[in-house]
Amino acid sequence: MLIVATLWAVLALYFGDSHTSNIQVVMAAVFALFGLITLIGLGFVRWRQRLLIVYSILFVGIVSGWWFTVSPSNERQWQPDLAKLPFATIDGDKVTVHNIRNVDYRSEFDYTIAYYTKTFDLNKLDGIDLFAVYWMGPVIAHTIISFNFGDKDYLAVSIEARKELGEGYSTIKGFFRQYELIYIVADERDVIRLRTNYRKDPIENVYLYPLHPPKENARRLFLEYIKQINELHEKPAFYNTLLDNCTMAIWFNTRVNPGHLPFSWKILLSGYLPEYLYESGGLDKRFPFDQLHQQALINRVAQTADQLPDFSQRIRAASSKPPSQ
Repeated sequence: MLIVATLWAVLALYFGDSHTSNIQVVMAAVFALFGLITLIGLGFVRWRQRLLIVYSILFVGIVSGWWFTVSPSNERQWQPDLAKLPFATIDGDKVTVHNIRNVDYRSEFDYTIAYYTKTFDLNKLDGIDLFAVYWMGPVIAHTIISFNFGDKDYLAVSIEARKELGEGYSTIKGFFRQYELIYIVADERDVIRLRTNYRKDPIENVYLYPLHPPKENARRLFLEYIKQINELHEKPAFYNTLLDNCTMAIWFNTRVNPGHLPFSWKILLSGYLPEYLYESGGLDKRFPFDQLHQQALINRVAQTADQLPDFSQRIRAASSKPPSQ
């Protein structure tokens, strides 16, 4: 436990509030040294209790004190594609969503940013689709929910770490209050096409799984997403690699519905979420999961559809065919 606590404390001090300063480096090094001294001192009965008391005081007073002073912010120099936060207004059954992202990509890092505002009728909410994006094997996937409002009308929501200008993503940093949380509300030709057509290093494989929840459940889930989107617009929150990431956030949001999916390790290891949905009856069980999974891959058809206005219809036409065809 002492080793784990020291490692956590050193990283928390080192990363600090978004950027690492020289003072943070010194503080982290000093605490690491004292943690090592305490670990060695455990072998000496005479010094054990005193060292543990001093260690505990330092941990609680300095490390925890530092940790709780780190606050999320919406006022940073953000990456251009993450600069605007979406928000929505509700008028009866009509929900108007502002700042829907619709980036026009020439390559992953060469693009023109655009946004639009659109009003959606809750009475037309017809279904939900899950996109699972794989780039590092079968265990971990980035998951995206898309709401189907019929009439070729889809709204995708990708829950991500909001990165600052010039900042890359690090799984380790994601444990230490380094990223704010963002719900990217976007056209599918943005968040899906980016992954199927433009990300090459590494290549991302995108799978589309149609879900068929009761309409009242779909409505409650959409409104819960809108609630979270509006809250983040007013009050920022931290992204967390384990507890508040793309898949955990989806699971937390679905808890507004009765009979929601029970928690499972397959939610933590997000690459197994589609399989878990299949086992729980959330996907078409007329065919083995392996066949459904193979049919769900949309990269090839998405690359063909590219900038066509019926992009969303084309990727669904491919994934909705029975696996035997």
